[in-house]
Amino acid sequence: MNTKITLAVSVLLAGFFTLPAVAIERVKTENPVYEYKLDNGLKILVKQDKRAPIAVMQLWYKVGSSYEQNGLTGVSHVLEHMMFKGTQKHPDGEFNRIINENGAQDNAFTSKDYTAYYQVIAADRLQVAMELEADRMRNLLLPPAEFKKEIEVVKEERRWRTDDKPTSLTYEQFNAIAFMNSPYRNPVIGWMADLNAMQVEDLRAWYERWYAPNNATLVVVGDVDPQKVRDLAQQYYGAIKPTEVIPPPKPQQEVAQTGVRHIKVKAPAELPYLMMGYKAPGLLGAKEAWEPYALDVLASILDGGNSSRFAKDLVRGKAIASEASAWYSNDGRLPDLFVLSGMPTKGEKLETVKTALLEQVTKLQQQPVSAEELERVKAQVIAGEIYQRDSQRHQATLLGSYESVGLGYAVADAYVDNILAITSEQVQAVAKKYLVEDGLTIAELDPQPIDPNKPKIAPNFVR
Repeated sequence: MNTKITLAVSVLLAGFFTLPAVAIERVKTENPVYEYKLDNGLKILVKQDKRAPIAVMQLWYKVGSSYEQNGLTGVSHVLEHMMFKGTQKHPDGEFNRIINENGAQDNAFTSKDYTAYYQVIAADRLQVAMELEADRMRNLLLPPAEFKKEIEVVKEERRWRTDDKPTSLTYEQFNAIAFMNSPYRNPVIGWMADLNAMQVEDLRAWYERWYAPNNATLVVVGDVDPQKVRDLAQQYYGAIKPTEVIPPPKPQQEVAQTGVRHIKVKAPAELPYLMMGYKAPGLLGAKEAWEPYALDVLASILDGGNSSRFAKDLVRGKAIASEASAWYSNDGRLPDLFVLSGMPTKGEKLETVKTALLEQVTKLQQQPVSAEELERVKAQVIAGEIYQRDSQRHQATLLGSYESVGLGYAVADAYVDNILAITSEQVQAVAKKYLVEDGLTIAELDPQPIDPNKPKIAPNFVR
């Protein structure tokens, strides 16, 4: 779970320092999740939230970039684009027209571990979204002419968001050397060479293999009746045939790292940039169940709002960094990285920032976190959970993402308790165990001259 706390959350903290029990109780007294499963394997999760007369519907497929083999990177994301190009019943453009006529919002996203499609719609019109989404689960046309146009859109998206963004390009190169054989080394959008070689037949095979009810989870959160949602799902999805048993992806255990890896990326940029990542376990497969939560707390100690160590010591205190960040995701289906990043202020050297970041790591390893600092971070966690759970979309996303990676949606309910149980000694222990040189990868952005004639207006990637 990403521990970066928004500014809005920081505003809530004062009250939670004095009333932690009230805050914790609010997190724990949420409405229950109703779980159903159709005969064709489709799992349904429903959660009531009657604060607004809307419903958020999300359909999650257990497939993302980490399922892709070499030569086919980006296929999950390209297929996501093509899912809006029509079926026999709803030709290209009809999906969005119907959604707009019903005053709804829709979109989709692809990640390393899943692909999801969502609609935000008036609760009494939920069946509109249900029917549209069910139709394209198995009836997508994938016309070659549309594919030829859309693949060019994806390539342009890649150019704008990665190739022409120096920090994004650095992050992509950083991941590629941090992992040797884990599929997390590949970008979600795909390598350009693979996009150039991709054919519509690749998408068709991917679609037929993974887009099926027995590889999907339907999540609905909002002003709905759970049993009626289940009945609607049966009406629109019940007749869809499952695919044959879907084999799980072959395990790809990352090769043990035996020393520092270092890469320098040359790209047009105004300032240098640094990323440092340590191999770290996730909630799935962690030998000690508490360790991912301790790493989460550690990330917030370093970068959890204006009172965090990076903000106080590096940005405001020494004023050597214009930005300094720490993040860690523990909710993937494979182990990931604990990442530190920084950008120097003008006139400061990148090496100065790197030394300062490493000094912060050493301090965590040598000195236990104070009780006051630990309480501050825990208060942030509670505030963050409450702030985010005010969003029906966020609630649905938590359920769908945990379910899709194999953790199970109940993990969300246990998160606060697990964070509150973390001790100062455990934070120090994970710092000593995982933030070590032999598991470290460093990427440095070496700024090159910027072309003054290069356009700066972002293309329109809206589907």
